[in-house]
Amino acid sequence: MGAYLIRRLWQMVPTLVGVVLLVFFLFKSFGGDPAEILAGLNASAAQVDQIREQLGLNKPVWEQLWIFVQQILQFDWGKSWATNESVASLFASRLPATLTVMAPILVLDALLAIPFALAVAAVRGSLTDRAIMVATTVALSISFLVYVIVGQWLFAFQLGWFPVQGWTASVWTNLTTYAPLPVLLAVMVGISPQMRLYRSFFLDEIGHDYVRTARAKGLSERTVLLKHVLRNAMIPILTNVSMQLPGIFIGSFLIEVFFSIPGLGREVWMAVNRSDYPVIQAVTIYLAVITMVINLLTDLLYKAVDPRVTLK
Repeated sequence: MGAYLIRRLWQMVPTLVGVVLLVFFLFKSFGGDPAEILAGLNASAAQVDQIREQLGLNKPVWEQLWIFVQQILQFDWGKSWATNESVASLFASRLPATLTVMAPILVLDALLAIPFALAVAAVRGSLTDRAIMVATTVALSISFLVYVIVGQWLFAFQLGWFPVQGWTASVWTNLTTYAPLPVLLAVMVGISPQMRLYRSFFLDEIGHDYVRTARAKGLSERTVLLKHVLRNAMIPILTNVSMQLPGIFIGSFLIEVFFSIPGLGREVWMAVNRSDYPVIQAVTIYLAVITMVINLLTDLLYKAVDPRVTLK
């Protein structure tokens, strides 16, 4: 296990180097001149040159790249061009709000979709199965924007169960008052595709010979489904969940914008609109690192779920 971890961590290095080079040269080639963006339309050439010197943009490309690498290694991305706030502190202050909303969504999606999908797979071909598949297909056809508009109108304005907007410094207040509505709507959107996907995983396992053998030995259907089918289907399920984890930050964009949640997703969305390059570069690198770490942890979980898996 130790040798595998060292090897995988070492393999991350060239991947991260490639991401760093790609981000740096993409912004250099297609991002426009940051000095002109910061100076504004009415700035003089002298003002633009002064800003370019302050940012170090008048230095050779290799020196700018080295500065960028140092920022990554030191977790110091400088200051946001829009707010003049440290990028590191900006991320630290916005991340809790994002996790307060997105972590429950991810957990509830898995906790609801897995047992429901297993139950539907157990009655494959029945009227219940067909009805649920039709319902999930209809749910998939509805835009997330419709869920948000209808959900806010019904649960907030008509029933008065939740506030539409608001956020406080109290995590408990946010979890119990402001987060439930966006979490509820996001789970309603996400559970349909997850159920259909996990159902296909379970059906694939149910069709294998070992399930017929377990039934022939006299095991109850409950034992067959929970002990054999569920356990063997956890490998593709873990793969799907791991692919969703980086999407926590991407998927938070719309939710945080619609519900005015001061999270990281909303901040990145505003950074894109403002051409706030330090924030955009930082989140790109962070997402790359998070994705690689999640892939590594998922491989380790494969071994925990199925001892037959060999880590090479």
